Order: sequence, then C-alpha cells, then structure tokens
Amino acid sequence: MRRVACLTRCALLLPLPILAVGCVPQERYDSLLTANRSLQEQLVSAEDERDEARANLQAVQDRLARVNRSYDALQSRYNDLSGAFDQLEGENDEYLRRIAQLEIGPLPVDVETALDELAAAHPDLLTFDARRGMLRFSSDFTFDLGSVELKEDAASTIRALAQILNDAEAQGLEVHIVGHTDDVRIGRPETRRHHPTNMHLSVHRAIAVRDALTNSGVDPLRFQVAGYGPFRPVVPNGPRGAAENRRVEIFLTAMPALDVRLSSSPEQSPPAEASSAAAEERPDEPMK
Repeated sequence: MRRVACLTRCALLLPLPILAVGCVPQERYDSLLTANRSLQEQLVSAEDERDEARANLQAVQDRLARVNRSYDALQSRYNDLSGAFDQLEGENDEYLRRIAQLEIGPLPVDVETALDELAAAHPDLLTFDARRGMLRFSSDFTFDLGSVELKEDAASTIRALAQILNDAEAQGLEVHIVGHTDDVRIGRPETRRHHPTNMHLSVHRAIAVRDALTNSGVDPLRFQVAGYGPFRPVVPNGPRGAAENRRVEIFLTAMPALDVRLSSSPEQSPPAEASSAAAEERPDEPMK
C-alpha cells in the first residue's frame, strides 16, 4: 500500500519542471505542486495581458487609420477651399479695380469694358484711355494721305463704336471729336482745293468721323466737332512730321442738361409752320 502511494506521487510530479527519480516526501511534493499552480496562474495572467495588449494595439491602429483618413479628407477640403479663396480674391481685386476706375473715370463700367475690347481688337488703329474717357484713332490707319475718306477697317470699327454709343448705358454721353495733324504743309494742289491748310484737314477728318457715327444711328445732338491742326502735337515733329500727331480723338463726357428734344433722325428739320413763323419774326439774313 505504501508502495502504491509512492508510485502515485511520483506519477503526479512528472509534469513539473523538476523531475526526480524515485519518491519525494509529501511536503516537498505539496510545495512543488503549489509552485506549479502559481506558475500556471502567472502564465495565464501573462497571456491575458498579452491578448489585452494586442487588442489595445489593434484599437490604436484602427484609430490612427481613422485619423489619417480624416486628415486626408480635411487636406482635400482645405485644397478646395484654398482654390476657391484664390478665385474669390482675384474677383475681389477685379471689383476693386473697377470701383477705383469708377471713382476717377467718366464712363460706366459696361461702356468702358466694351471700349477696352474694341481697342484690343484693333490695336494698330485704335487706343483707349479709360481715365480720360478718350478714344484715339491713328489717322494713318483711318484715312489715306490727305484724304477724309475712311478706310474700310476704320469704317467697320466706327460702326462697332456706334453700337456701343447707342447702348442704354452710353445714352447719357456726349461725343467730342477732335482732329489733329502734323506740321507738314499740304503740298498737292488737289488736296489744297479741298483742305487749304492742316487746320482745315483736321476739322474735315473730325467731321468725317462724326458723319460716319450719325449715319450709324448715333443722335447728332450728342456731337461736338473741332480741329487743332498741327498746334497740339503729342510728340515732336520731324522733317516728315510724326505719325503720333496725325490722329482723331473722341472724348466721351456726360451730356449737359438741355432744354431740347433729342432729334429722331439726323439733321431733322423743324416743321414748316415753325420755320415760317421764325422767318417772319427775324430780319432778312444773307444766304451762306
């Protein structure tokens, strides 16, 4: 019986880290058994901690992935907003530019824009000074030498200008047309018969531009025509003059308040009754 108990104890001690051949005392067996249980409990506890740490690590990794996705989304949104902001800033700068020009320029914004585009389409023929409300036609591209007949490109440009002047935004503008020449005297007899001096030629060219505009439907009441001949050059004249001085300038200003009606057709004549009554009230005048 004692031998059987000894064999049983020996069999139970086989899983322990310390194995011995033969029998051990009961107290030693109990101590080793207790140590073994403690080690097993520590191992289970360590495995639990390991599993918990793995779970925590996975949770942190998942959270980091969500944070990265959120960051990417915010970065994309920032880029979109940045682009929109740049566009708005550009539009704001353009509005400020236009407002500044409104403060110092005489023309409505829509009219100014249309004249800008017209000048840009014909850079050799036409320039536009928005600050002064002034269009400048180069005579060398507008007329033949010594002539007041408009070249085709100039005529089509003036027709386009008439459309702008007839727009509702430009109806309140008066049109001042001023001709200029260089200081080279008119030499050809045929030219002198029609334009005896450069002063005559400058005025006649201004009138030609005015006639082209009225023929395109701009009311004649809106016009003032003048000529300075060679007396207001923009650059010094040389032996053959200067192309910059041969020009026709159009100034657009606000219409003054007039106690007259805008005529419905160019050079409209007064009614016959009114003409007769006026003739009776004034003395005879010589014919022009």
